[in-house]
Amino acid sequence: MKNFKRRDFIKSTGIISAASLIPFSNIFAKGTTDELSSSCALIPSETAGPFPLDLSENSFYFRKDVRENKTGVQLNLKLKVVGISNCLPMSNVRVNIWHCDKDGLYSGYSGQAGLTYLRGYQITDSNGEVEFTTILPGWYTGRICHIHFQVYVSTSYSAISQLTFDIPTKNSIYAANANLYTKGLDPLSFTQDNIFADGYTYQIATLNSTATTGVYESYLEIGVQGSGTSTGLGHTEKENAKNLILSQNYPNPFVDKTTIPFEVYKKSKVKFEIFNLQGQKVFTVEGKEYSIGKHEITLDFKELNLTIQNYAYQIIVENENGKFIDSKLMQHLR
Repeated sequence: MKNFKRRDFIKSTGIISAASLIPFSNIFAKGTTDELSSSCALIPSETAGPFPLDLSENSFYFRKDVRENKTGVQLNLKLKVVGISNCLPMSNVRVNIWHCDKDGLYSGYSGQAGLTYLRGYQITDSNGEVEFTTILPGWYTGRICHIHFQVYVSTSYSAISQLTFDIPTKNSIYAANANLYTKGLDPLSFTQDNIFADGYTYQIATLNSTATTGVYESYLEIGVQGSGTSTGLGHTEKENAKNLILSQNYPNPFVDKTTIPFEVYKKSKVKFEIFNLQGQKVFTVEGKEYSIGKHEITLDFKELNLTIQNYAYQIIVENENGKFIDSKLMQHLR
């Protein structure tokens, strides 16, 4: 029945998720691989198991580098999320990844309880992109080499799938690094894998060497329901809409100064927090009372001595209805 599911998945309504969107990411220079995939097709749905963990429960998992102490060939993985209604980038959506280590083990399971390696999340930038630093996964019995990912478009819709790689290229890396990948070549074909056996057209990520560095670059475009923005609203977004509007900073990108517009619908205490791409809080605009209406705050990153990189800004609004949080990304240029 799974073949039927793939053919008709484009008509499906997605997977319900209660996870909240958490405000972090970064923007990376576009590479040549960005132009390789433009199919704008809905990503096939796959199982989240057998080794999922809810990364949203701990902001520790917001990070670009998910390796921790795990060894393996470095893999720089870039994912681009687009809305299939208009093939435009989906910005400000959370992307989780998780996968096994070079020996086929997952953190949190099978003797790895309490460990957190090779799991993380980011939020897509204005290009719909996130990038992770990880390792090329190994394989285990019954499964070809793969990486799990989950795109949280909103609290009422997420897309769960998996990606894999060209078999000859992947196995050539295993062979060239036999001291690391001691289990040897991945023995399975796509048709022998219990997930990809019914199709994998939109799930093959590129896998290219970066000259003499020994690092590999990988890219995949992921099509999700929507029209180039987070159009599906869940409970959290609807509750926020009754209390606040957080707008995009301007100018964006910016050099030194940028302004963040926002609006509150009730008298509220408002605080802003700025995070860098490692998930570290680098600055806080302490909370103060704001009246009903439109407001702005201006930040001078040169005066704050913040480095040239990309940041997330988070608004925290507290009023008689409770606490409400929203976030967006900003790009700080030289």
